[in-house]
Amino acid sequence: MSIRRRDNEPISIAFLDVITCGFGAIILLLMIAKFDDPPAEEIEDPRAAQISNMQRDLFHLRRDAKAAEQDQASKQTQLAALENENEKFRRTLAVLRANEKDKIGRATRNAITAGKLKTAQQELTEEMRRLYAQRDRKKNSNDLIGGIPVDSEYIIFIIDTSGSMFRYAWPKVVDQIVQTLEVYPRVKGIQILNDMGSYMFTSYSGQWIPDTPARRRVVIDRLLTWNAFSNSSPVEGIMAAIRTFYAPDKKISLFVYGDEFTGRSIREVVDFVGTLNRTDASGNPRVRIHAIGFPVQAANPPHLQITGMRFASLMRELTRRNGGTFVGLNQFR
Repeated sequence: MSIRRRDNEPISIAFLDVITCGFGAIILLLMIAKFDDPPAEEIEDPRAAQISNMQRDLFHLRRDAKAAEQDQASKQTQLAALENENEKFRRTLAVLRANEKDKIGRATRNAITAGKLKTAQQELTEEMRRLYAQRDRKKNSNDLIGGIPVDSEYIIFIIDTSGSMFRYAWPKVVDQIVQTLEVYPRVKGIQILNDMGSYMFTSYSGQWIPDTPARRRVVIDRLLTWNAFSNSSPVEGIMAAIRTFYAPDKKISLFVYGDEFTGRSIREVVDFVGTLNRTDASGNPRVRIHAIGFPVQAANPPHLQITGMRFASLMRELTRRNGGTFVGLNQFR
């Protein structure tokens, strides 16, 4: 049996279908797609650079203005705080000054009568001077309750300006000095040193301050705020005063105001002062040394009171040997 072969067709129907569908799809896409007009050519604004610079400058100015406002607000806050502090200081200072003036006024009024009586004692007649000298010669050397003699022509104040004295006892110190000046209504010269030998008025270093009512007021006003450096030991001031102002022809009284002695040896101080403060023909020291002790250290615990006790021991012996009197106060306010 013979096999019949089929002749090959040059182009099949399926191929034509594919080509036809492809063309149809292309036509459909062309119909759907939207073609815009070509973009217009962009024209550059000649002010663009200037506008950019102005915008940048504006940004910087706004930032600087904000920083300046914050800085001003901070400074105003600080200024307000400083003004409040200043007002507090002014009120405190006014109260302190008022209190000091009131205390000084009371002390002055209380001392007027004593001052008048002591004036009469200073103006002794020749016979009274002789009797007064006889009484001193007969008096027992341990008898120190007769009060402070007021026969000196010159007075020196040695004042402990340490922190303990200035913080706790200063109004009482001023009160005591006012009373002492009232006891001496008129002398030939005054001088004020601290316990280190520093002068209150450096313009009068090594010389006497003239005694006038105006000068006494200046002394008290300056004393209210005088706070020179101190080592809480009166020895330097005492020695400086005797070395500088000792004179055979002058009667001098030295007043020591303090609360403690921090030196090494009481005996050494007493002996050395004895070599400086020579006696006259009658055996009396040229410089009388008086002392007033303030019980500031007594407010401390017992083991911290030793410097106050040493001050009292030193002053008792110094005043006894140098014709003066030691007075221990029982309160420092």
